[in-house]
Amino acid sequence: MGEINVVPYIDVMLVLLIIFMITAPLLAEGVKVELPKAGARPIPPEMLKDAKPIVLTIDDAGRLYLNHGGKDDEPLDAATVEARAAAVLRRAPETTVLVRGDYRVAYGEVVGAMTILQRAGAEKVGFITQPPEKRAR
Repeated sequence: MGEINVVPYIDVMLVLLIIFMITAPLLAEGVKVELPKAGARPIPPEMLKDAKPIVLTIDDAGRLYLNHGGKDDEPLDAATVEARAAAVLRRAPETTVLVRGDYRVAYGEVVGAMTILQRAGAEKVGFITQPPEKRAR
């Protein structure tokens, strides 16, 4: 009589579940940014389905962070941001490019970040914002 012993499979499944439960919150960590509120339309899902978008984050101190080619929470200089973004855009020119800027950052710094991305080869640059709060009537 041949039966399959499923106990080892259950043990492996539970270990994997614990590993994913521990690592999932760590993957969601990043740079704390308070986004400006705007009533803009959301990004269409088809723009994000093919490749991971390039997201340039500017924190309240004006430091730049890029989600490609290194740690997401490590501040970078403008030359490094441009080189990494250019490398991604050379491989996949249709990659979506987004700026995620803190609302307290000066407008000139956001424009400077957009200029860095354009020099890297981005033709279109979008902004990530928070939806406005609904007012109670």
